[in-house]
Amino acid sequence: MPVVSDFLVILNKPAGQTAAVKTASNESAPDATVTALGSTTGIQPLKPVQKPENQGAQIKSSTQSTQTRLATTAEHSTILAIEHLQVWYPDTAHRDFWGRPTGYHKAIQDLSLQVKRGETLGLVGGSGCGKTTLGRAVMGLTPVHSGKILYKGQNWLQRNGNSASKAQQMQMIFQDPYSALNPRLTIGRAIGEALQVHGKLSSKEVKAMVCEWLEKVGLQAAHYDRYPHEFSGGQRQRIVIARALILRPDFVICDESVSALDVSVQAQILNLFNDLKAELGFTSIFISHDLSVVRYISDRIAVMHKGRIEELGPAASVYHHPVSPYTEALLAASNASILRKK
Repeated sequence: MPVVSDFLVILNKPAGQTAAVKTASNESAPDATVTALGSTTGIQPLKPVQKPENQGAQIKSSTQSTQTRLATTAEHSTILAIEHLQVWYPDTAHRDFWGRPTGYHKAIQDLSLQVKRGETLGLVGGSGCGKTTLGRAVMGLTPVHSGKILYKGQNWLQRNGNSASKAQQMQMIFQDPYSALNPRLTIGRAIGEALQVHGKLSSKEVKAMVCEWLEKVGLQAAHYDRYPHEFSGGQRQRIVIARALILRPDFVICDESVSALDVSVQAQILNLFNDLKAELGFTSIFISHDLSVVRYISDRIAVMHKGRIEELGPAASVYHHPVSPYTEALLAASNASILRKK
């Protein structure tokens, strides 16, 4: 069975990288090239993969273009700052006589992180590490126990009364495109709903803009009156992307946004995301469990483990020269999974 890494070059990491330092060095390894299918990796020759749409699509790295853009800026301003964040959930597995939880599950523990304007920060980790919880906390979808989330210098946690302004500035692309869309709404209404709520446009103007965005994400204006069940998984994800970006937010969080898709479509969606990011200039956090995909779409990578940042550094450094034993184990597990599926 093919995997998304079949679209990429996977290089063996140098041996002996077992330092206990938690932050990667600024020295970046030479960028691996994205090659066509059938090329040879450092592990074994890749098998040809049949892709039903746009055969030969490859994942394009956003690192070079974004770093070039950031290098021309005098100051790399911080757009999002997370300070000593803690998110706790009631531990429902242990209850007292009255059925009340007796403790808490600490999903996020004293986490601090900064995201620079214009970059893509990859957030990667195993299941249950807290990466999705962190994304939902930033969006205001999960209560925070303590700590601060500063967006553009303002306390984001204290702006619950201005949800419309929040939605225009920050959007989230969720994991499952099947459940993200209301089956009773046409995709035209689903995408245009945000414009009707947050904008001051006429119905005619809303429809024109929705049709423009349908074409921008690779669909057709004629699809406006169709329902979600009439589209494939990859097409639904394009619809979800259009709905999130039509408000032109400054910040976008992608939560495992390609993991529910067939692997032959994942590269196309990642290419679309990179193209739209280059056009619109938004900042993003890309959440995934796949370190190889995160490496190609991100400028920096943060590795999460048990609610904390285990390692943080430039994407090439973290991928090719991991300094945390957990990152090494995560990369080894990913490579082993690739070999099993070949």
